[in-house]
Amino acid sequence: MSAITAASRRHEDGVAGLLQSYAAIPPDAPVRLAKRTSNLFRPRGGVGAPGLDVSGLDGVLDIDTVNRTAEVQGMCTYERLVDATLAYGLMPLVVPQLRTITLGGAVSGLGIESTSFRNGLPHESVLELDVLTGGGDVVTATPDGDHADLFAMFPNSYGSLGYATRLRIELEPVQPYVALRHLRVGIDELPGAVAAIVAAREYDGDPVDFVDGVVFSPDEAYLTLGRWADGVGRPSNYTGSRIFYRSIAERVTDGLTVHDYLWRWDTDWFWCSQAFGAQHPLVRRLWPARHRRSDVYHRLLRLENRWHVAARIDRMRHRPARERVVQDVEIPVERLAEFLRWFDASVGMRPVWLCPLRLREADGPDSVRSWPLYPLAPGRTYVNVGFWGTVPIAAGAAYGDVNRAIEAAVTDLDGHKSLYSDIYYDEETFGRLYGGEHLSAVRRRYDPEQRLTGLYAKVVGRR
Repeated sequence: MSAITAASRRHEDGVAGLLQSYAAIPPDAPVRLAKRTSNLFRPRGGVGAPGLDVSGLDGVLDIDTVNRTAEVQGMCTYERLVDATLAYGLMPLVVPQLRTITLGGAVSGLGIESTSFRNGLPHESVLELDVLTGGGDVVTATPDGDHADLFAMFPNSYGSLGYATRLRIELEPVQPYVALRHLRVGIDELPGAVAAIVAAREYDGDPVDFVDGVVFSPDEAYLTLGRWADGVGRPSNYTGSRIFYRSIAERVTDGLTVHDYLWRWDTDWFWCSQAFGAQHPLVRRLWPARHRRSDVYHRLLRLENRWHVAARIDRMRHRPARERVVQDVEIPVERLAEFLRWFDASVGMRPVWLCPLRLREADGPDSVRSWPLYPLAPGRTYVNVGFWGTVPIAAGAAYGDVNRAIEAAVTDLDGHKSLYSDIYYDEETFGRLYGGEHLSAVRRRYDPEQRLTGLYAKVVGRR
């Protein structure tokens, strides 16, 4: 039996198991994935109910090196996908920063990384996908086929329209190394610098294949520009005692293998590993390297959310309660400095991550597709601003006030907010920003009995 035939058989068995588990869920019970890991930052409802069996849908089915495409199951992690594609000198067009994000999760939610200024978001490199719908059918959705409406609405639907079982995606060639340049830029100069680099795809005579950045304070911000390279001398390694985000302010140039570059943020969950002591030199020496990764920190965070140890310690020490502020927002580049100054003055979290993005122009501006659940403007440059942590609740304020202020500021600046974390919009505002009647029409077609939780109810934690 050929490898492709064996993979196809395994996939058929995986889909059969998924359908069987779906049929076993009572019609009035919430539908959820039965999986151990999640990159969502909100409570998962319905934990006591049976879940969808996705255990047979976590692999790479085929890699076509001639056409540079891959057939991938929906629950395949990017860690596994990258390992498979790098073996052929290829990679997905956008590789989100955390190893255990799944391809289906990045497409039905949102993923972003330093190639997004030229390749857009993960769903923009999807050529077709199979979706288990609320009606219990598995349909193949393509941009122009009978299910083009589902194809267009699936990104950012977070399971409210179904679950991807198989996706065919585009790949791009890699070189062995990525050479980095850390460019210090003033807050007010950031919009012009980002816009110019994104437009030219070069800086100071060198090509730019990757762009992201970090703002440590209003007086200290950096853009990290990466380019493909055949060699970088002795490449750096940030999986041991050295920490990547600290190197940005310490070095002007750097170089990593392509593998280590793609996962440079995962070892310390950007900078959030500090909350668990993993950046303390002594703790780091004792903490096994194989456990210095984002999914381990996420499990520790879930334990904290369950037992509230830190909150109890804060109460014992008479410290104010804290509000979780974990968000990624897209701000039009020309409003970036305005948002960053407002954010530092009003929220005060540091550092924050920057990542430019544009909707992908595969064959010129006229080829840009629209994605109704996340309607970014074609031809416009945005900058993702990511911030993850907690802030003290001020006297007289309530939990959620800071998040609501951020949502209002993002809307006022004509930006958008990712839905993987806490949502505070009222339902009317949410519908205006995220699909509204377009989403309702597609749900009526593919989930006539409304078995799947709607998008608003799903992201705010209510059925």
